[in-house]
Amino acid sequence: MLPSHLLALSLSFLVDPLANARAYVRASQSPSLLSDNILRTDQVHHVLDHQPVKEPACKQYLTGPIETTLCDYETVESVNDDLFSQLHALVETPFFKYFRVDLYRDCPFWQENGFCMNRECGITTVDESEIPEKWRAATLSRLETLTGDQRTILPGCYHRDSDYCFLDDMTEGDYVDLTLNPERFTGYTGPSAHRVWSSIYSENCFGLSHLSPGSDNPMTSVKKSLPESLKSRTRPHSVYDSEDCLEQRVYYKIISGLHASISTHICHENLNQTTGEWGPDLQCFVNRVASYPERLQYIYFDAVLLLRAVARLGPYLSAYDYCGTDTHEGDAETPEELKRIIDIAQAVGKFDETMMFQGENAQILKQEFKEHFRNVSRIMDCVGCDKCRLWGRVQTTGVATALKVLFELDEKALDPKSNPNLLQRSEVVALINTLHRFSESLAAVNIFREMWAETDVQQEAEFIERAASAAMGPFKPHRSPGVGADVISGNLLGDVLAWVRACRDGTVGCMRGLIDGLRTVLSAVLEVFEVSGKEQGPRSDL
Repeated sequence: MLPSHLLALSLSFLVDPLANARAYVRASQSPSLLSDNILRTDQVHHVLDHQPVKEPACKQYLTGPIETTLCDYETVESVNDDLFSQLHALVETPFFKYFRVDLYRDCPFWQENGFCMNRECGITTVDESEIPEKWRAATLSRLETLTGDQRTILPGCYHRDSDYCFLDDMTEGDYVDLTLNPERFTGYTGPSAHRVWSSIYSENCFGLSHLSPGSDNPMTSVKKSLPESLKSRTRPHSVYDSEDCLEQRVYYKIISGLHASISTHICHENLNQTTGEWGPDLQCFVNRVASYPERLQYIYFDAVLLLRAVARLGPYLSAYDYCGTDTHEGDAETPEELKRIIDIAQAVGKFDETMMFQGENAQILKQEFKEHFRNVSRIMDCVGCDKCRLWGRVQTTGVATALKVLFELDEKALDPKSNPNLLQRSEVVALINTLHRFSESLAAVNIFREMWAETDVQQEAEFIERAASAAMGPFKPHRSPGVGADVISGNLLGDVLAWVRACRDGTVGCMRGLIDGLRTVLSAVLEVFEVSGKEQGPRSDL
């Protein structure tokens, strides 16, 4: 019989990782956008027929169903037009558009050969000479290591006890202009992409380390360890179990919201394979988000969480130095633009972090929460598409920074005078860009609503029918090769041709393909001489 943790991982490949449970808290007033009493048969209409409100209606009590918040969905969307406009201008300023990242660290969990050969997977880097001296790695590494924090160091990255993600150690990496590498459809899909998201959901289950492979009912143990996104597909009703704690629900909402937001960006800037033109793909949005209103719920949820973090950081962000040069070229307006965003965040970012991590096991639960999200940041090193990996790293760092601000730092720590080097520059850049990503997702939803309004009844029925067909598509496992079969030669010609195209398009993809190819060959050779590890038992570090 399979150990329970392997059985849980196997189940994850058979279910949709984003079919999350209904929200836990129900609104006490009239039905709100995305409230829980919607009919599942009308979910697409419920999402796309909605008319966004423009006036905030924040209450001083839980209105839900955005759990642990003090405002409803309509309040968030009432300010999002202004928020998105301000954020869009801010992320194009010099400080917030340059991000240093190491995209070529090895995947720590499995050998990743899912290299994306599509030119849209590639990125455009910036030479260090174009970066202001004070933002370069050599300068920042001197400033950001003066805090004396204890660090857990791994090859190329590290984390401190307060960090919810791994951070680059400044020894390797490239500078990237985020405005030149927009997050959009890249063509990265298939087993490699599926494995990343399946691992994010299934390998970070709360309580997984306490499962007993010899329990009387292993299926019960596995099911209890699964996140809500997976449990909901193994039981008849999509409701939370009474044993699920608040922290578990919040964790999986954060992950699902990130996934749904990325899906929205892909659908909003999608490549029409027939015309070669970029634009919003309504069918893609219906398939991935509109058919599951809870996915849109979690985008709102993450937006509120990020806004709350920005609100708490208000004094610190206001005192931060955003100037790259003494002449203030290109960044003179940054403080004023940021102030307008902070004002919005303080009005709408009503996430109540004090409700979490209470009780006798609070510290144990917080540590588990933290370690799970660190794992997510490391799984991003397994993404086979450079642009996808870039934005995955930016957004996991941004969310992790928000979590640190909310759950690790008190008011004294947030004082810019006593703690001026509280956050690394990369954390500040990632936080604001991640908030921009979620705000843009909500703005994109309104574009899809406008497109939906222009369709007739027959077209709507066709959209929904195609979405249903996509959701009901059969699971098709890959056939395992026969004993003695040559698993390399079958795809060799295709891989070589894809590599040639990558070399033609640019040097980064060309070198990446060459390195991955050599690594695959070396691994195959080493496996021939590798001693069986069956006698060693399972490794506790995996």
